[in-house]
Amino acid sequence: MAKSFKVKLIKGLAGTTKDQRDTVRCLGLRKLQSEVVIKDNPANRGQIHKVQHLLQVVVEK
Repeated sequence: MAKSFKVKLIKGLAGTTKDQRDTVRCLGLRKLQSEVVIKDNPANRGQIHKVQHLLQVVVEK
């Protein structure tokens, strides 16, 4: 299993549900093209899966 993910917001939040916007905010992404590194755990995997159409995810070891 990977130790962390590098997550980048590549699409805007216009037209998304409030739940999806909250999920992106909880991942630590604020603006378009912002990047964060998050730990690999089931909760973060679930959040990434929920908004995967808005993100670019790179697995880091």
